[in-house]
Amino acid sequence: MSQEEEQTPETRSTTPQDSAGAQEAGSAAPDSLTTRDSESGNQDDVLGLEDLNPEHLRALGEEAFAPDALVDSTLRGLDPDETLAALHEEDSGAGEVTLDESGLKLPIDLGREDDYEKPASDEVTPQDLQALLEVEAELDKRWPETKIDPTLERMELLMDLLGNPERSFPAIHVAGTNGKTSTVRMIESLMRAFHRRTGRTTSPHLQLATERIAIDGAPIHPRDYVRVWREIQPYVEMVDAKSDVPMSKFEVLSAMAYAAFADAPVDVACVEVGMGGRWDATNVINSDIAVIMPIGLDHTDYLGNTIEEIAAEKAGIIKSRWDAEDLLTPPDNVAIVAQQEPGALRVVLERAVECDAQVARAGSEFGVISSTIAVGGQQLNLRGLAGDYEDIFLPLSGEHQAANAAVALAAVEAFFGAGPGRQLDLDTVRQGFAQVQSPGRLERVRSTPTTFIDAAHNPHGAKALGEALERDFEFRRLIAVVGVLGDKDARGILSALEPHVAEIVCTQTTSPRALDAYDLAEYAREIFGEERVHVAEVLPSAVELAVELAEDTDVQSGSGVVITGSVVTAGEARTLFGKDPA
Repeated sequence: MSQEEEQTPETRSTTPQDSAGAQEAGSAAPDSLTTRDSESGNQDDVLGLEDLNPEHLRALGEEAFAPDALVDSTLRGLDPDETLAALHEEDSGAGEVTLDESGLKLPIDLGREDDYEKPASDEVTPQDLQALLEVEAELDKRWPETKIDPTLERMELLMDLLGNPERSFPAIHVAGTNGKTSTVRMIESLMRAFHRRTGRTTSPHLQLATERIAIDGAPIHPRDYVRVWREIQPYVEMVDAKSDVPMSKFEVLSAMAYAAFADAPVDVACVEVGMGGRWDATNVINSDIAVIMPIGLDHTDYLGNTIEEIAAEKAGIIKSRWDAEDLLTPPDNVAIVAQQEPGALRVVLERAVECDAQVARAGSEFGVISSTIAVGGQQLNLRGLAGDYEDIFLPLSGEHQAANAAVALAAVEAFFGAGPGRQLDLDTVRQGFAQVQSPGRLERVRSTPTTFIDAAHNPHGAKALGEALERDFEFRRLIAVVGVLGDKDARGILSALEPHVAEIVCTQTTSPRALDAYDLAEYAREIFGEERVHVAEVLPSAVELAVELAEDTDVQSGSGVVITGSVVTAGEARTLFGKDPA
């Protein structure tokens, strides 16, 4: 048997002729072109990157990421120079490869600009809006937000079919009667200041449905809204087919938000409850932080007739977070509770104890130290869970917004695990509050006369609005434009506003739920008297009349207009004044 026949492919070593041929090919094949098999002790023909001289490295370019081509060519007895030339038959576009004491530096060729699809434009086209309107028309055929079936079964089934997108991010969940939207926006703004990518879902929207789902503080593009719906639509229809009651529009919108957050993806979701809490469609999340804002009488047809009954529904977002497979590790489970009436507070605290949640209460563990009026908002000193945060500018007016800010700060502290000796960075907190926007919340839209829009839609909200107007502004003559939805406490809203306004213009929005302007005027006359009440059937005419009444005074510098009564009224007023959805 010859020597060549005795050697297997695994043990065959380089012959003198092979080595000589390789050396004649140039410096690409030095005498050391061998590596040793640590187990067999045999030497194999292997050409590694360490064996190439700088000229070959520079020529290699992006192919240096795939040296197997050189190894294969060497094993076949090809000249490495010829291999390099073959690899570069087409221009790779790579930069220069260098070798220094730190090692091999390889440029990454990202290709030519024409090789990539350009990102879609952020511009909203008429076609985008038309597609959005078509989707909204489809979704409007479902149950409205005001009609609920108290169960989470449909949402849980849909989440399961979608792969549970609601579990792909931590969340802060906010329930309550008033202040939810502003507080969610503050929490989200603080999170973005701390360099977290955020998802935000609030309801209802003011102008455009896309406001309900925001990524990094901005409403998603109508194109993405349509895309997300089309992606989950088959699964929604599967749930519809298995359910006695098809999914409601709000359930679908909540699912769309969670799908969009998972797709983004986001670092944290800031979620506002739609109605109640226990059976709300958003409550399929198991939030890290549950926030309970002030609780008042609202949606009594669904939530109960007493504060205690309503509090029990809203406290349903506080849930046990123990892991059944790891009972030795206490979970992070914190409830942040805003100022409450005693009956509501008792119910919320009982729920927290039942779910083994830590509790932080406004006025006890955190709160507002001071609030002073400032140009464009107010200056705050807040007491947080970890200490005091001073000299914070909040571009929103009213003591209620200062209280909301304290709640938002405590929620963010709890999320990050802040505590005594672990205070959040003060400058970042200041930045987060300074960049807060809350459209339709005592929002100034005109200077002469000073005109505000506020989405107050129940007596509690109207009372907070009136107090903010009294504290933060010095109006000698204030005219209110009020449009209320038919299922709201119109008399309660009017009674809360009466001490703060000189005259009222009753109107109605385009919503099919709107209370007739003349019916509203009848209620108003009972509270304001005949001479202080005016009627305009449509909002633009009502605003025009209010401006005339405000300017019909010898002291125009102290006159103003506030447009309020419902979220729909605030939204239509924003559109009237040329404000973009936000």
